Amino acid sequence: MSKESDDIEPLLAQARHGDRKAIDDLFSRYRDRLLRMIRMRLDRRLQARIDSSDIVQEALLDAARRLEEYLGDPRIPFFLWLRVLTGHKLLELHRHHLGLQCRDARREVKLYHGPFPATSTEALADQLLGQGTSPSQRALRAERKVQLQEALNAMAPLDREVLVLRHFEHLTNSEAAHEMHIDPSAASKRYVRAMKKLRDILREVQGTKSRGRLGT
Repeated sequence: MSKESDDIEPLLAQARHGDRKAIDDLFSRYRDRLLRMIRMRLDRRLQARIDSSDIVQEALLDAARRLEEYLGDPRIPFFLWLRVLTGHKLLELHRHHLGLQCRDARREVKLYHGPFPATSTEALADQLLGQGTSPSQRALRAERKVQLQEALNAMAPLDREVLVLRHFEHLTNSEAAHEMHIDPSAASKRYVRAMKKLRDILREVQGTKSRGRLGT
């Protein structure tokens, strides 16, 4: 059992007895992590129309309705259960607003619990490159973004996914392994391999300022 699981076990026990404050504390604890996931995976075409906080709120309302069911048979860690509900809510929004446009296989990643919104290479490139302020910086950034997206598209989808889970969503190795339905040692090796590939990509995109974000 992880340290985080140990930390929330008293709250889960209180929630089983209907303690409203414990339930609110459980949901509050993971709100920021769920927001981070949504901001990585919300389709860029919807970001001006849909507030990430509203998606989290809807997902937590769904979780509140289903909490008794979860507490009666907690098959997966509590945060990952919230993450699944939030991911499914996000996928529903994609399909509702974008229809057939979102059925591109590159926009979903098939994990063990079913389809899940994949992070686009555009979103990854934006995270890696940061923001340029001057016109010349913006022009250079746009050029580098195209190069970076092309290189990221060449990576295996699960390599991109483990990078997002570990490096951008800040999941633990154990959580990432559970989400990809693989052994923790395999998840760790995949992450190390994917990070090496990403560093090689960044070296090819000369002069990028993203290296500091990856500790290179």
